[in-house]
Amino acid sequence: MQGRVAKVGQIEIRYFVDGARSGGLGVFEMTVPAGARVPPPHSHTDNEEFVYVLEGVLRYRVDDDIRELKPGEWMSTPRGSVHHFSNPGAATARALVTMTPDIGEQYFHDVGEIVNAGGPPDVVKLREVMRGYGLVPAAPK
Repeated sequence: MQGRVAKVGQIEIRYFVDGARSGGLGVFEMTVPAGARVPPPHSHTDNEEFVYVLEGVLRYRVDDDIRELKPGEWMSTPRGSVHHFSNPGAATARALVTMTPDIGEQYFHDVGEIVNAGGPPDVVKLREVMRGYGLVPAAPK
């Protein structure tokens, strides 16, 4: 069953499989407009992630490995690895993301409420939600 679209700023997340409901694999599509504000670098304490680019260019970093991913290219993020993405291109990027076990669709709705509230996001609330789902913001480099 396809879930609702979660909007987090300019980023859209469309869930296809919400693995948080079953404790398993989650699958969603992520649409990132050029130059969109993106989440800060972070790691997952309990989850592995896989990103496969469908269109556009997604700059993806896992620990010290930074790549410009084009359609058909992918990267995976092991549990505990710091990762980050951005769209440096001129066109919208779209990627298929799988996560196991999944943090679930609700995470993106919860973060969206904070980010989309108007004005600068409440960083304390944002970090609290992230930590509640097992995401650990990375220390600034």
